[in-house]
Amino acid sequence: MSQCCRKIKDTVQKLASDHKDIHSSVSRVGKAIDRNFDSEICGVVSDAVWDSREKQQQTLQMAILEHLYQQGMLSVAEELCQESTLNVDLDFKQPFLELNRILEALHEQDLGPALEWAVSHRQRLLELNSSLEFKLHRLQFIRLLAGGPEKQLEALSYARHFQPFAHVHQREIQVMMGSLVYLQLGLEKSPYCHLLDNSHWAEICETFTRDACSLLGLSVESPLSVSFASGCVALPVLMNIKAVMEQRQCSGVWSHKDELPIEIELGMKCWYHSVFACPILRQQTSDSNPPIKLICGHVISRDALNKLINGGKLKCPYCPMEQNPADGKRIIF
Repeated sequence: MSQCCRKIKDTVQKLASDHKDIHSSVSRVGKAIDRNFDSEICGVVSDAVWDSREKQQQTLQMAILEHLYQQGMLSVAEELCQESTLNVDLDFKQPFLELNRILEALHEQDLGPALEWAVSHRQRLLELNSSLEFKLHRLQFIRLLAGGPEKQLEALSYARHFQPFAHVHQREIQVMMGSLVYLQLGLEKSPYCHLLDNSHWAEICETFTRDACSLLGLSVESPLSVSFASGCVALPVLMNIKAVMEQRQCSGVWSHKDELPIEIELGMKCWYHSVFACPILRQQTSDSNPPIKLICGHVISRDALNKLINGGKLKCPYCPMEQNPADGKRIIF
């Protein structure tokens, strides 16, 4: 009994010692989290800047729903629709359903659905200067080449599909025709072995996603993922600005939801449209204060135009031309 008691006591002491080490490590993690993460992130922006809470919730739910559809998580998106009581019509879902159906086929190296879609949208793709249809036909031709000499006649017959693209993709077509010379010896050991590279499948998926989204009026990346990435970049800067505004007691500086109190560089990938800063007021134009083109060709903001009106006439601040303010035209970049 005394030996058992001794063993139990030693075991308990060992467990207590181990627990002390673990507890020390866990407590340091908690302190590190408290030191590096701000628990009051929601307080960075005043609630008065945004819409009502119900409007915010609905906007967020729609952004999550669109992200799920765009990522192909159709069952999860349908479950969210049911639980959140969102009313989403079929016209909203259809582009995503079609996009994911074709992408799934491409991942399985089935070019049929993508080729059918590209042919049916040929004219609109040409207006976008898209080479999607040619790349799909090229990949189908390469698949026939990979079949060896037995597929040579079929490949030659399929090459007729390149005829409409000959004036734009002549060099690439010549390369594919030249590869036929090495078909008997084996394409993988020829100077044309790069045609069999699997990277072509990843490239065609990216090309289809980009061109299909442009055609369907969708963004390549979901608004939710773009907003999240942009928020991660902007949040530290906004937290610093908030601290400075509180210190200097100028919280009223940021009161508009369509602009930030300071410019934040998000990188070229987040440039979706041009911006124009009024050369008179040094302010970026917006929907409520759009850029106006004067008769002389100079462009200023509407607020600047209203301030420059004198006696019903407007004199351009850059040239001596006098004109009627009503002759100014709003421009969209």
